[in-house]
Amino acid sequence: MDALSEVLKAVKLESAFFFNAEFSAPWSFLSPDSCRLAPFIHQAAGHIIVYHLLLKGRAYAEAQDLRLLLRPGDIVIFPHGNSHILESGPSPYTVDAATELPNIFSGELKVSRMGGGGEVSRFVCGYMACEPRLSQVFLAGLPPVFKINIRDDQQGEWLENSIHDSITRAGDSNPGGEAVLAKLSEMLFVETLRRYIVQMPALQTGWLAAARDPDVGKALALMHSRPAHPWTLADLASAAGLSRSVLAQRFRQCLGEPPFAYLTRWRLQVGAQMLASSSYSVAQIASEIGYESEASFNRAFKRMFDQPPARFRMKAKTDAKLQREAPRSVTRGQ
Repeated sequence: MDALSEVLKAVKLESAFFFNAEFSAPWSFLSPDSCRLAPFIHQAAGHIIVYHLLLKGRAYAEAQDLRLLLRPGDIVIFPHGNSHILESGPSPYTVDAATELPNIFSGELKVSRMGGGGEVSRFVCGYMACEPRLSQVFLAGLPPVFKINIRDDQQGEWLENSIHDSITRAGDSNPGGEAVLAKLSEMLFVETLRRYIVQMPALQTGWLAAARDPDVGKALALMHSRPAHPWTLADLASAAGLSRSVLAQRFRQCLGEPPFAYLTRWRLQVGAQMLASSSYSVAQIASEIGYESEASFNRAFKRMFDQPPARFRMKAKTDAKLQREAPRSVTRGQ
């Protein structure tokens, strides 16, 4: 097992959406942030990850004062859903893509075209929803924008070709087409994360660095695979092949907190997700995430979320119902 795989099982990436884009230079467009995109992709989406795969030509991507040159085979990811600009270079004006959202997300994978008639850049643009609270475990360590090239080996080339082929044939209405695209979307994101982790500087800290560390990563994977288990520092250190003091020190160096402070926070985040999405009783959820009693879970939960589990669940259910019942036309016009 590995820590990233275990976390992604809990996060449950879903609701992939793709569309083709062909831009001829000069061109420039502003993509809105994920709050504007979410209602079009998933009515109850918590967080949207945005990415663009450049198939042909070249382009620039910019977000939060970070500017990247893109070449064919590059996938540029905006893990926090920041508003961003994609462009060929200097352009007389920038198109606000927010005005085109109803057309882009009309349910048909058509080719979006714009530009001045010069050199053509071709993209596959993807959007994916994930559970916001749990996904922050690994998303928090990522920059506003980063790029990875997937044409440097056969696996990446196969993935790029599979996505391009599936998008091209999307209009054929073949059974299972949407499910294939959803799986390819998830594979593309996970593969990009894996490559990003490998390329991180040796002295990088944060969750992804901890997951990459062969020893700390083992401890993380165990905690995420069995969060309700009554772990001891000795158990985790033995599995990692380290002494208790060394594991605690390296864990703190990577993540800025002791192992059991991290485990407690993860358990409560999982508990919050279960309260919002399931009908399990508070007592059942407490047991599922490793608390010996409902009372001890209530106390820990209130310390972290400033409200007891029952009130948290009531608010989460109410918010979800209001979001589901909100007229889509009104949401799109915001």
